[in-house]
Amino acid sequence: MNKSSKWIIALAVVLPTLLEVIDTSVVNVSLDHIRGSLSAGIDEATWTITAYLVSNAIIIPLTGWLSRVFGRKRYLLFSVALFTVSSFLCGSAASISALIFFRIIQGIGGGALQPISQTILLESFPPEEYGMAMAIFGVGVMFGPIVGPVLGGWITDNWSWNWIFYINIPIGIISVIMIMLFIKDPPYLKRIKERIDYVGLSLIVLGIGCLQVLLDKGQREDWFSSQLIMNLAIVSIISMVVFVFWELRRRDPILNLRQLKNVSFASANLIQAVAFFVLFGSILLLPLFVQQLLGYSAFLSGMVLAPGGIATLISMPISGKLIQKVNPKAVLAIGLLITAYSIFVMSRFNAYIDYNAVAFSRIVMGFGMGMVFVPLTSLAFSTIKKEEMGNATSIFSLIRNIAGSFGIAIVTTLLARRAQFHQFRLSEQLNPFDPRYQLGLSKAMAVLGYKTGSATVSGANGVIYQQLIKQATLFSFTDVFYLSTLLMLCVVPVVFLLKRTKNPDKAIVIH
Repeated sequence: MNKSSKWIIALAVVLPTLLEVIDTSVVNVSLDHIRGSLSAGIDEATWTITAYLVSNAIIIPLTGWLSRVFGRKRYLLFSVALFTVSSFLCGSAASISALIFFRIIQGIGGGALQPISQTILLESFPPEEYGMAMAIFGVGVMFGPIVGPVLGGWITDNWSWNWIFYINIPIGIISVIMIMLFIKDPPYLKRIKERIDYVGLSLIVLGIGCLQVLLDKGQREDWFSSQLIMNLAIVSIISMVVFVFWELRRRDPILNLRQLKNVSFASANLIQAVAFFVLFGSILLLPLFVQQLLGYSAFLSGMVLAPGGIATLISMPISGKLIQKVNPKAVLAIGLLITAYSIFVMSRFNAYIDYNAVAFSRIVMGFGMGMVFVPLTSLAFSTIKKEEMGNATSIFSLIRNIAGSFGIAIVTTLLARRAQFHQFRLSEQLNPFDPRYQLGLSKAMAVLGYKTGSATVSGANGVIYQQLIKQATLFSFTDVFYLSTLLMLCVVPVVFLLKRTKNPDKAIVIH
C-alpha cells in the first residue's frame, strides 16, 4: 500500500468516529432546549442521553463478532449509514419518545465505529507507525468529548437543537462514499457462517445495558436506596458473571475474553481504564467548578476545556513520532506523571482563581493525556495477532467506554457526599459563643448595612451560611481532584508489565 492510500483510509474511518464520539456529549448542553421544544420533563429529556449510551455500549463488544458474520466492510457501511439516517430522524423528531427511540438507533449505528476504525488503522499502518495511527484515531476519541459540549452549545444558541443532529448528515454521506471506494476486507477476514450464540448475546446485552443505565441514573436515584438501581445492579452482575463463564467455555465466543490472558494487553486495559476514568471525571468536574464557584456561563465553562483539547491534538502527533525513536513505555510513564501533576494542581484550586490558571491546568492535562493515549494503544496491540485485532479492539473500546461511565458516576457521587461531609464539619464551627463567629457576624452585618441600609442577625447568618456552602463545595472539588491524582499515580508501575513486539520490523499484512 502506498503512503497516500493509508492516509485516505485513515480519513475515511476517523471522520465517522469523530462524529460518533461527539454525539455522546453534544446533547448534554441542549437538554433545556429539547425539553422545552418537545414539552418534556427533565427526566424524560435525560433519557435521550442514556438511550444513546446504552445502545452504544451494547454494540461495542459485539463488533468483532458482527464483522466476522456480515463482513467488516459491509458492517461498517451499514453502521455509518444507520448513524447518518438516524441523525436525520433525531433532528426531525416531533416528540420526546420519538427522539429517544431514534437515539437508540443512532447508538446502534455508532457503537461499531470506534473498534472497527481502530482495527482498520492498525492494519493500514505498519507496526513501527502504530503510534502515528493511534494519534490519528485519538483525534476522535480524545477530542470528541471536549469539543462536543462547546459545539453543541454554540449550535443550539445560534441555530436550534435540531442542527446538532443535522450536521452529521453531510459528513456521514462523505464517509459512506469514501468507505465504498477505499476500504477493503483483508484476505484473512472472510465472512463465516456460524451459529448465533443466543445465550451469550442475551447475557451481554442485558449485562451491559443494565450497567449503563445504573451508572447514568445512579446518583439521581440515590444509588442503592432505590429499588430500581438495586435490581439493575443484581441483573447486571449476574448477567456479566454468567457471560464470562459461558464465553470461556465456547470455541467460537462472541467476545474472546481469553485475550486478557495476554499480560501486556490486560495491563494496557487497566492503565486505559484508570486514565479514562480520570479524564471523563475531570471533564465533568472542571465546568461544574467554574460554574458553581466562579460564576462562569455554560459557554465560558466549555471554553475552559477547549485549550486542553488543542493541547491533546498537538501532543498526540508529537508522541506518535517520539515513540518511533525512544521506548514507548518511557513516553507513557512521563504522560501519566504529567497528567497526575495537572490534576494535583487542580486539587490546589481556590474560590478566587482566574481563568488563565484553570485553563493552564487543563492544557497540561491535555498534553499529558496525548502522551498517554498514543504509546498506550501502540503497546496494547503490538503483541496481538492481526487475525485477533478485531476482537481486541472491541475489548479495548468497551473498557474505555465503561471506565468513562464509571468515572462520571463515581465522581458525581463523591462530589455530593464530600460536600455534605464538609458542610457538616464546617457548621460545627458556627458556635454563637465563638469569638471568631461573633467577629464574622458583626462584619456581615456591617456589610449588609452598607449595601442595603438595614442589617439583621438573620440576614448576616444567611451571608455566613452562603460562604459555608461555597467553602464546602470547594473542599469537595479539591478532595476529588486529590483522589484522582493518587489513582493516576497508582497505575504508573503497571507500565513495566507492557511489552513491545519482538519483531517490530515485520509489518502486518495490509489490504
